[in-house]
Amino acid sequence: MKIIIMGCGRVGTQVSHLLVKHGHEVIVIDHDTNAFSKLGADFKGKIVHGLGFDRNVLIEAGIETAEGFVSASASDNANIVAARIARNIFRVPRVVARLYDPVRAEIYQRLGLTTISSTAWGAERIVEVVTHNDLDVLHIFQDGGTTMVRVEAPARLNGRRVTQMNIPGEVSVTAISRNDQTFIPVSGTEFQEGDVIYLAVIPTAMVRLEELLGIERS
Repeated sequence: MKIIIMGCGRVGTQVSHLLVKHGHEVIVIDHDTNAFSKLGADFKGKIVHGLGFDRNVLIEAGIETAEGFVSASASDNANIVAARIARNIFRVPRVVARLYDPVRAEIYQRLGLTTISSTAWGAERIVEVVTHNDLDVLHIFQDGGTTMVRVEAPARLNGRRVTQMNIPGEVSVTAISRNDQTFIPVSGTEFQEGDVIYLAVIPTAMVRLEELLGIERS
């Protein structure tokens, strides 16, 4: 995936290195040229000097073909503006905004903008949200312990029981939407074509869930 990171501070640097490590194309934007030194001489991504909410800077960074955008600067206002530009103007599929203020983070979450407000677990959780692009992330609980995701059941699940998808303490099928009705399944419920599955997943089990669903990592 091609992912743009706005902000080369503590979180932005960690996210950038993690994404490069996972094989993604990473472009880092920062208005302070000295900040790029945090990335180190061996950083294999691209750097762009400028403001992350400036249209020309974003175009230089390649936002028109970007598949993910992370605003992780030290300014909540800048992060919100940049994230909204990326999502609403350039239609980037995956946009995540790091915010210091948890109240503002919750407000923008309700408006449909994925936000992260904890420095301690922000880098790891951002990487999970932006790279698991076949899983629709609905909500990330603030303590980072569980993520709620939604996915259309692949053909390989047809006829299989819910109990075969559940992994105690890691993955749990919480609901299924079928024929415009949503219900809570029991262990013996069988998946059918066209089902939309809602699952609770712990962060370390995201890759395992993709394997169960037959999703190939990008």
